[in-house]
Amino acid sequence: APRAGIRPGSFARYPFTAIVAASFPRLSESLLIMLKKSLFVLFVATAACSAGAGEGPQKERHELMESVGKAAKPVGAMLKGEADYDWSTVETSLQTFKDVSGKFGALFPDGSDTGDTEAAPAIWEDRDGFNQALQDFADAAAAALEAAPATLDDAKPVLGGVFKTCKNCHDTYRIDED
Repeated sequence: APRAGIRPGSFARYPFTAIVAASFPRLSESLLIMLKKSLFVLFVATAACSAGAGEGPQKERHELMESVGKAAKPVGAMLKGEADYDWSTVETSLQTFKDVSGKFGALFPDGSDTGDTEAAPAIWEDRDGFNQALQDFADAAAAALEAAPATLDDAKPVLGGVFKTCKNCHDTYRIDED
């Protein structure tokens, strides 16, 4: 027998609203429609907020490169003679470089070349070259860690190789916004 307020074959044919209608037999069809519309608006608003909050791999790429930049600053200051040489600081920076190089390549899936990004199209056009550039960066950081230079004079050629891999990658695979 049809329930009061719900016509057979009407709105109650949708699974969610059928459950609600069965649970609350006194709800009219118009209230069920309003409930469904309200839930739809809530779903869309939640999805929109979630999409904007994460921003996908572009944001994660940016944050990783920011960490590399922060790690490079004290090493750069040492190389310029603006700070005393400190192997512990250099070691921490090199470990950051090495860790980031292992994560970075996976953050460039197809379709992530849009939005707020400095990633050049060459990353997707020359994926093998980009992957090699990341491997060169990882290898240079690992070699510098292994060398563990005790003095600035010993560190300059080793660290120069690390920073050269940064420059080579940026020259080819980064759009310079400055």
